[in-house]
Amino acid sequence: MFVVLPIAAGLLIFFFPHRGNKLIRWYTLYICIAELLLITYVFSYYFQFEDPLIQLAEYYKWIPFFDLYWRLGIDGFSLGPILLTGFITTLATLAAWPITRDSRLFHFLMLAMYSAQIGLFSSQDLLLFFIMWELELIPVYLLLSMWGGKKRLYSATKFILYTAGGSVFLLMGALGIALYGSNEPTFNFETSANQSYPVALEIFFYIGFFIAFAVKSPIIPLHTWLPDTHGEAHYSTCMLLAGILLKMGAYGLIRINMELLPHAHSIFSPWLIIIGVMQIIYAASTSLGQRNLKKRIAYSSVSHMGFIIIGICSISDMGLNGAILQILSHGFIGAALFFLAGTGYDRIRRLYLDEMGGMAPLMPKLFTTFSILSLASLALPGMSGFFAELVVFFGLISGQKYLLTAKILITVVMAVGMILTPIYLLSMVRQMFYGYKLFNAPNYFFFDSGPRELFVSISILLPVISIGIYPDFVFSLSIDRVEAILSNYFYR
Repeated sequence: MFVVLPIAAGLLIFFFPHRGNKLIRWYTLYICIAELLLITYVFSYYFQFEDPLIQLAEYYKWIPFFDLYWRLGIDGFSLGPILLTGFITTLATLAAWPITRDSRLFHFLMLAMYSAQIGLFSSQDLLLFFIMWELELIPVYLLLSMWGGKKRLYSATKFILYTAGGSVFLLMGALGIALYGSNEPTFNFETSANQSYPVALEIFFYIGFFIAFAVKSPIIPLHTWLPDTHGEAHYSTCMLLAGILLKMGAYGLIRINMELLPHAHSIFSPWLIIIGVMQIIYAASTSLGQRNLKKRIAYSSVSHMGFIIIGICSISDMGLNGAILQILSHGFIGAALFFLAGTGYDRIRRLYLDEMGGMAPLMPKLFTTFSILSLASLALPGMSGFFAELVVFFGLISGQKYLLTAKILITVVMAVGMILTPIYLLSMVRQMFYGYKLFNAPNYFFFDSGPRELFVSISILLPVISIGIYPDFVFSLSIDRVEAILSNYFYR
């Protein structure tokens, strides 16, 4: 029901009056809120948090001729991303209030993305996982190509070429696992997790899945679509991209590469940690040189994904829990920064930092919220990002897999990356809000964040601070599942 409700309700939008923008906006918002409340209610009353196994399962024969099944289920790992999806999509719908052109199609695409994201995070079938993965691409392509900036067609084409190209590897890996060692092909996650493969074949599968997830995460050098996409997309679309879409790649790395292919993951982990460290340094350095505000935030997202890679590849309870916390933390912070960058653009019609300056006296509310969330992004103590990165550090150091000398060296290089983070973030805040810039007053509307925008900003800020003060809530969701993953696959 969670998966079908948004897209089914979205189809009714096309029966609304063509010019009923207000009605369409409120209807979409009510659907998003209803879905979020329904998910929260079911998880609160029917989900057993101490049980690491799959719960709330749905199992239907979908296409009997091909023996395909509709398998859905939730565990402690998928719980956080599903709640994040509902929360960010609801706020992104509210952020899209100014959209009036082709309003029916725009809001239907947002609801279609909602269904695809919930479906992917709850899939227990490889083929269903792939279908939800692909269903996500079409709405993003249309949202970018129809409601983007001046270079929207170039960015949309680049996005679809990268992500659809990666999806080919995902399909090949899913088919390979389903067909191996069985007279009757099965895409069931549970069956695949209990299947053993020759090491060479497991490595082959691992590389295929990794390419698909590396594009979506993104992991260097397959990241170049992201800054262009963020630079041209409407900020409500950017919220969905930064808050949810990138997290799908990290989710796939844990759910498929780590759970289904443990031996190959052990082999590749040291190399992926090196890539993760390089990603932190490279993206932080590149972000500092970006003149476009949204591209600078996009490169900061690439840099923060490096911590997720390191946490996943540390092969320790603490490291993997830190990666999951970073997935949720950056989902909130990244979405908020893009929203605030977009609201600033609505005021001054400027995206290049060297054309900005002096916005703080004109927009004190925007200045305050943007500054606080920038500090959260650079891992200020008391914010969610601090605990996420700290736990990844401890997970790497306390892990049993690597030599102490290598762990110390990696930690030192990671620390250098963390020093670069405040440099590019604080310089961004300085260029936007400080100094003196004389704008042509008749052509610009200097009014601060309105009630709707302030509500969105504070709604995202509250969980960032709450997780920073009490991160154990997030750990309590995933800790049992993390222990099950590591005990079943790496220490047997």
